[in-house]
Amino acid sequence: MALFKQLEAPTKGEPITVQNGKLQVPDNPIIPFIEGDGTGPDIWAAAKRVLDAAVEKAYQGKKEIAWYEVYAGEKAYNQWGEWLPEDTLTAIREYLVAIKGPLTTPVGGGIRSLNVALRQELDLYVCLRPVRYFEGVPSPVKKPQDVDMVIFRENSEDIYAGIEWEAGSEEVKKVIQFLQEEMGVKKIRFPETAGIGVKPVSSEGTERLVKAAIDYAIEHGRKSVTLVHKGNIMKFTEGAFKNWGYEVAERDYKDQVFTWAEYDRIKEEKGTEAANEAQAKAEAEGKIIVKDVIADAFLQQILTRPAEYDVIATLNLNGDYISDALAAQVGGIGIAPGANINYKTGHAIFEATHGTAPKYAGMDKVNPGSVILSGVLMLEHLGWQEAADLIYQSMSKTISNKTVTYDFARLMDGATEVKCSEFADHLIQNL
Repeated sequence: MALFKQLEAPTKGEPITVQNGKLQVPDNPIIPFIEGDGTGPDIWAAAKRVLDAAVEKAYQGKKEIAWYEVYAGEKAYNQWGEWLPEDTLTAIREYLVAIKGPLTTPVGGGIRSLNVALRQELDLYVCLRPVRYFEGVPSPVKKPQDVDMVIFRENSEDIYAGIEWEAGSEEVKKVIQFLQEEMGVKKIRFPETAGIGVKPVSSEGTERLVKAAIDYAIEHGRKSVTLVHKGNIMKFTEGAFKNWGYEVAERDYKDQVFTWAEYDRIKEEKGTEAANEAQAKAEAEGKIIVKDVIADAFLQQILTRPAEYDVIATLNLNGDYISDALAAQVGGIGIAPGANINYKTGHAIFEATHGTAPKYAGMDKVNPGSVILSGVLMLEHLGWQEAADLIYQSMSKTISNKTVTYDFARLMDGATEVKCSEFADHLIQNL
């Protein structure tokens, strides 16, 4: 039983547990939620109504989420003087699965980013970003319907680890001195004015990410997993990511995958024709193709031939660029869902992927699609696929009817612009 310092323990519902790496979900799971800052209260109110209505319709009262409010961001700071109270972390550790609206970045020292802090405190090593198109959503590309990818972005390493020193500081002088005098580094072009950052990439971090991506591809009947990297330049970090990814695929999924590393070995030994035949045979047998691509080439190819890509496994910085670039192709981050997950412990936080948009706070105006679809991801994670499918279908129908919030209405001919709460009303009607 969790011990809270400031919060009252939940009085309804049962905790989700994990056994042998699998979630055990009761019919009335306790789900902590963080309302969020700025437009967070508006979009969360809309999302909660839609999620509850879908669960009610799918299960006729046999299942129900026991929502439990916890605090972070401005609401927490105004109440307790803390941006991320320990009780919030305690609740998520105890109840495993949570959902949140957008959070502001604290001003001043201490926590750089609440989102990053939550990921690091709970070791949520996968940032999961599915990207799919809903018919009728305004898009800048000709065939947005060809985009159907799921991005597994590594969350705990890379330059996002926050290991860096400011230019001119005593710390950076020590680091530069060590690199130059002890390690023989001569490539720091302007050492007197340089800031320094460190990019850790490990075999353990890579393997657990790639395993999660392959497991997802197997479970969801996907055809390929692509390792996206800049290993042509950063050979011992991003290049190692690629190599470790292939190694874990061949070691742990030998009978379920065919890798491009394997293709290259066959090509070298027996020629291109034999390698092509081996891959074609693997595809015919339903094996998942594990391949890789350089990040800049990938960013071109998601525009020119996105249908060739399926599940993506990539490092932290690459994943940041890729997920937002793909979101733009299908209508923007206003409807892009996201989750941060530790598949080993069962901890997961589902979240709106956009910012707080404070100028629209309290105006009942913005699109709640991102947090609603993140809630749908959460339902899928719980195994409540029937409720999730109802919302997907309703979202498609509502947008196809051109009943949308202002961000889409201004880009669509003949659209009916509705408020945030009214969009939720239409989604519920169309369930």
